[in-house]
Amino acid sequence: MAVYDLERFHILLVEDNGYIRNVLEDLFRQFRVGRVATASNGQEAIEYLQMVSKQGAAARRDLDIVISDMIMAPINGLLLLRWLRSAKDSPNRFLPFIMLSGAADSEYVISARESGVTEFMAKPFSARSIYRFVLEVIDFPRQFVATGQYFGPDRRRREVPSGTAERRVRKESDVTIVRNTHDVETPENPSDVWNFRMPNHLQKKAGGMSGGGMGEIPVALLEQAEEKLQRVGLDFTDWATDYLGNLSKLCVAAMGNPQARPKQLEEINLLAHELRGQGGTFGYPLITTFAKSLYDATRPGSTFDDAAVEIVKVHVDAMRAVIREKVAGDGGETGRALLKSLEIAIAKHSAVT
Repeated sequence: MAVYDLERFHILLVEDNGYIRNVLEDLFRQFRVGRVATASNGQEAIEYLQMVSKQGAAARRDLDIVISDMIMAPINGLLLLRWLRSAKDSPNRFLPFIMLSGAADSEYVISARESGVTEFMAKPFSARSIYRFVLEVIDFPRQFVATGQYFGPDRRRREVPSGTAERRVRKESDVTIVRNTHDVETPENPSDVWNFRMPNHLQKKAGGMSGGGMGEIPVALLEQAEEKLQRVGLDFTDWATDYLGNLSKLCVAAMGNPQARPKQLEEINLLAHELRGQGGTFGYPLITTFAKSLYDATRPGSTFDDAAVEIVKVHVDAMRAVIREKVAGDGGETGRALLKSLEIAIAKHSAVT
């Protein structure tokens, strides 16, 4: 098994949360990625990609992977992905794109898949999960498919058994196959489906074996990255406390100004999304559990009367208790008691709505 060297890799990291962006950037430094460019939202990412495109063919070939959060403003990860796959000034429409999001609900995953994502990685993340997804992109690049309705990596990860109905399945003889600019197999009849089976330049760039096969990042680097992530987790409580403070301020504002509640509900939902995605990463899975509950309770279209504001408050109180008591892991009996108390409080206030 080849040992990969990522010193020549160029990754674009797009994440609107500064704390998490710094954590991820540091993880890639631990993996010895040579160049990590960062953007705080999809708009900044597009501007960076346009700059790369203007620098010429060498710069376009130099960029290897985009890793992006999904829920951002003013341009989210889905819009960024669609731009990358379709825009004329995209530096490379075939660029591997890993979507990293705490919103791993089926509708988000399907939207990303239909837009041409390469991989979807759910938060909370770990050093090992990021390592695994990067290796997946390097070792197992999927062919790209172009049709009248879709352009992106083949959405079928394995061959469909004969007799299975699959609208996108075509015989090899009915598809135009492109291996490089000088190797194009054209069917006898005009084809509306093109398969791009390009050389695996990422594996070559990482120092992979000429005959293919899987590789790995040095184990020592992975262990160092995991240890670093654990140390960074010590700062998570400060970051989470700030977020909980913002949630409390929004609750006070919502009680004092009911007319502004739709905007406040949206902000609360976004903060819950952030906490939902990060708690488990830094050893506080109960924060992820409680924040997921708050996220679901404040989704667009939710009622936001006084009782609903109280439901937000009980979520904040529960998460404050986790942070205050440093209830790591599942929390044992303490964790179960907190969860039960939250469920009772939610039921109480829900009965009022």
